[in-house]
Amino acid sequence: MMPAVFRMPTVAEEIGPRSPGAIYQNSDGRFEVLALITDRREAAQLLRRNGARWAVIVRDTLRPDGQPFVVGTIWTSFDYLLREGKSTSAYAPAA
Repeated sequence: MMPAVFRMPTVAEEIGPRSPGAIYQNSDGRFEVLALITDRREAAQLLRRNGARWAVIVRDTLRPDGQPFVVGTIWTSFDYLLREGKSTSAYAPAA
């Protein structure tokens, strides 16, 4: 029997369809993607952890007072896309 080979997910697989302008939902809320940061240094600084490969700035659209915040959680089967993003750029400034 061959041993299982672990493959590290790519950055694109971890981010999923979360490009700027996208709206996705999971058990934590409904989120609009304001910016996608793929610069490792900036992502690590925003998330306050070493080794971060990317970060996403989102706002919860279910909260009337929803303020932008940073997430670094990978895309899973519990997340689902409600609206595709309008931009395919690697970085978009927050609105």
